[in-house]
Amino acid sequence: MSLKYLKIMEEIKLGLATGSLIAGGKLPSVRRLSQHFSCSKNTVIKAYSELEKEHLIYSVPKSGYYVVAEFQHRTNENEVIDFLSAGPDKNVMPYLEFQHCINQAIEHYKEELFTYSDQQGSYSLRVQLVKHLQNLQVFTQAERLVVVSGSQQALHLLVSMPFPNGKNNILIEQPTYFGFIESLTLHQATAFGIELSMKGIDLDRLEYIFRNNDIKFFYIIPRFHNPLGHCYTNFEKKKIVELAEKYDVYIVEDDFLGDLDPDAKSDPLFSFNPSGRVIYIKSFSKIFLPGLRIAAVVLPSLMNSNFLRYKFSSDFNSSALSQGALEIYLKSGMFTSHLKKIKEVYHTKMQTLVEACDSLLPAHTHFSKPTSGFYLSISLPEHVTAKQIVHMLNEQHIYVDDASRFFLPEYKRDTLLRLSISQVNTNTIKRGIEQLAQCITLIDDRNDDRKNHPIPNNLFLL
Repeated sequence: MSLKYLKIMEEIKLGLATGSLIAGGKLPSVRRLSQHFSCSKNTVIKAYSELEKEHLIYSVPKSGYYVVAEFQHRTNENEVIDFLSAGPDKNVMPYLEFQHCINQAIEHYKEELFTYSDQQGSYSLRVQLVKHLQNLQVFTQAERLVVVSGSQQALHLLVSMPFPNGKNNILIEQPTYFGFIESLTLHQATAFGIELSMKGIDLDRLEYIFRNNDIKFFYIIPRFHNPLGHCYTNFEKKKIVELAEKYDVYIVEDDFLGDLDPDAKSDPLFSFNPSGRVIYIKSFSKIFLPGLRIAAVVLPSLMNSNFLRYKFSSDFNSSALSQGALEIYLKSGMFTSHLKKIKEVYHTKMQTLVEACDSLLPAHTHFSKPTSGFYLSISLPEHVTAKQIVHMLNEQHIYVDDASRFFLPEYKRDTLLRLSISQVNTNTIKRGIEQLAQCITLIDDRNDDRKNHPIPNNLFLL
């Protein structure tokens, strides 16, 4: 049977994820879907049968197929609204397609997948990754690419290993991805920070730091920053690369959400110096399947052998089974189809969140306005802390992230929230922001009352 049934399943799951299909709603007839997808009725029946097994739909004899009640977008008090989780939307993860690719990989490669594999990564996968990266304006060769066990491994290794410039210190945006800060802490690396806002960084300040602080590399998230959601302009990226070249500083570019960029003219930093100044990291965890534990690193040729030495001491090689299945998934064109769907899902969710914040948050609350990606950040009023908001919302089963762990100690802020749209249901976003706005107003009003009506110092004296 044609694999078209998988496409039908994905389309229906997409409808569930975006809310265009509602609980109890009737699905199109078998005949109508077979005409729409230009396939046999048996293919549609197969898709509906598999969705029934996953308890997403149910059939009524002589009536048709319907969405199960669990997908009703409820508004009761016990419903969880999850702005905290940062994994991919579970409703658009291509489990069945990838299961097919795993089976194909085992059939094709057999024992090769269950023995020690190429330390640098499967060559045939690296060839497919090179082709994929071209869509992101990253033009390189398979020889410069290393397959790693997730981007976190790559970052951890880069912190620990020496660089050709012989320098020791690391520069990071403030705030930045907390997992990288943890690697810096564990390795006791000396780290400098540069403040980042939705307006970018101070390029004069960047040049001063590059010139005076023995910077080994600058770790940067150029698109849909974690936690801010910020994107650099092409002008800023070009200028950053020029400064790095001038002061012999390497750049580690974490482009983990670059695939979601709706701006076709937006380029990675790598494109402004592909010869070796920029180390480019591409993860598949957020846009695909986190459990795959596969990422790609494009390194300068003179760093390859040393990086592989450090990687060998870490894990010998990355999962051969994951590599084989990902190769088939990329080669088949399934990944391109998957990206098209998730770009729409995350763009829609982010626009819904931005609109809700714009209309509902108190006027003295500031928030970022990303065009897509996973993250939006909210700067709270001066005397409202993120911990207070997190605690109050937890009691209402609404989960947000206190972003204090995204800062180095000297930059620490306790008034920043991170909201992730990846696993929240589109239809619950507005209600979650309504509750968040109420919490901010309540705490802020309490603080005003205390300032206007202070408790006398001798009130509790006997």
